[in-house]
Formats: sequence, C-alpha cells, structure tokens
Amino acid sequence: MDYRIGNGVDVHPLLKGRKLILGGVNIDHELGCDGHSDGDVVLHSIIDAILGALGKGDLGDHFPSSDSKWEGANSIDLLNHICSTYLQNDWSIVNIDCTIILQSPIIKPYIKQMKNNIHNLGFTIPNSISIKATTTDYLGFIGNNKGVAAITTCLISRDNG
Repeated sequence: MDYRIGNGVDVHPLLKGRKLILGGVNIDHELGCDGHSDGDVVLHSIIDAILGALGKGDLGDHFPSSDSKWEGANSIDLLNHICSTYLQNDWSIVNIDCTIILQSPIIKPYIKQMKNNIHNLGFTIPNSISIKATTTDYLGFIGNNKGVAAITTCLISRDNG
C-alpha cells in the first residue's frame, strides 16, 4: 500500500448579508463567509488536503476566483468534482480530520450533518471523518467574529497489488 498525507487551510472573512455554510450545512447566523464560491472553509480545506496528498496543486488552481463560472459555486460540488477526478481509479480516502476555528455560533449541533454531507459523496468509509470546532477565546479576527478558518489533514491510500 502507498499512503500520502495532505493538509489544507482555508480562511474567510465573515460579513453581513452572506450565508454561513460549513461542511455543506447552511447555519443560521447573522454573518456568513465572504468568498467567490459559497465560502465553505470546511470543504475548501478538505479539498486542499486531498489535492495536497495527491500533489495536484490547490483549490485556486482548479477553481480560480478569476473564472466567473465558479462564482457562488456549491463547495459540495467542488469536492465531488475533485474526488471523482482524482480518487476514483487509484486512491481512497482513509481519514479526514478537520478543525473549524470560529468564535460563534456553536458548531457542535451541525457536525453530524457535515460528516453525512461528505460521506454521502461516496468517497469515504463510515467513521473516517472527524470534524471538530474550537474558538480563539476572543483573540484576533476570529475571536472578534470577523472571520472563520478550517484546518484539515487527510490520509489517502492506494493498493499497489
């Protein structure tokens, strides 16, 4: 077996008038992620972690903000495209571990649905996705509710048999 590890980080500012979408879940909050697509830092960091493990660049290489076709894109569709393109034949996701960094709102009630959204794409096995959340205890732009970040590590494997 070959194994590869990738990591991904994504950060977006929070603004009024935008939806807060994390892990494909629309979360009721007065602030949302600003971005060219839906601004889903969870899925963007997962995509970057997968691409990093594969040595295939990053989110901006595949879905550049200079291309209007990706404006407002659903990040579930972006993740599905990357997995369908690069994992289908050779590689399998062994584990995804994502940490969301956000002062508010509390994310715990949404984590199960986030995991389900990712798992339902069909590229992971049950219990291979970990999503957790933390705050910065009111420090910095995240602590002041001006931004959100996500950090992901992903392990992939392929059978050389």
